[in-house]
Amino acid sequence: MMHIKRKRLIIAVFAALLCLALIGAAGVAGINAHVKSFGAGRIISVAEAAELDGVDCILVLGCKVHNNRYPSVMLKDRLDTGIGLYELGVAPKLLMSGDHGQVEYDEVNAMKQYAIDASVASEDIFMDHAGFSTYESVYRAKAVFCAEKIVIVTQEYHLYRALYIAHKLGLEAYGVVSDVHAYGGQEARETREVLARVKDFAMSIFKPDPKYLGDTIPVSGNGDVTNDKA
Repeated sequence: MMHIKRKRLIIAVFAALLCLALIGAAGVAGINAHVKSFGAGRIISVAEAAELDGVDCILVLGCKVHNNRYPSVMLKDRLDTGIGLYELGVAPKLLMSGDHGQVEYDEVNAMKQYAIDASVASEDIFMDHAGFSTYESVYRAKAVFCAEKIVIVTQEYHLYRALYIAHKLGLEAYGVVSDVHAYGGQEARETREVLARVKDFAMSIFKPDPKYLGDTIPVSGNGDVTNDKA
């Protein structure tokens, strides 16, 4: 009798865990679909971006750099797309947001230098040194850099989430895709992105402050105020 009861208990626990797993998987799938669906409606072409009025800045989201100087292929494509939009007059300023939390790793100075080498005026390029995540980059674009209407540039898989966050934080945001090449390891990135969408869905509900805020630096001013090197 005890053996039968134990067996029934094990079956009941297994069934409960299976139900929870199925509910969790359905929740993840539903949130992922919701974030992608919203973001897709805010992605526009370069030509459509050129028709926008009153855009405060083009937000280029950071990515890996090599030796603190050379953008990875993915980042180079983001930068080229952002610079192209700037040259079309989509916005008067570029906001380079990325990870510069350590002296030995610096995405944003590499991003700014790349744009300067492409003949963008230094004063038109702002650097957000504390864009440690997509959520923080978008949050700080509004809270620190006082932007209200922006165009976000990154690869399509990443753009859905960035646009969803922007909407939830009260920004009028549009996205332009920077998928110029095929990128190795994309399947793994797509898988991680599903979980990132779920995480930032929750972040967008509770709206926690990023790790750093600090004084406001209006993106309407001179981008050189964000320089940290001579």
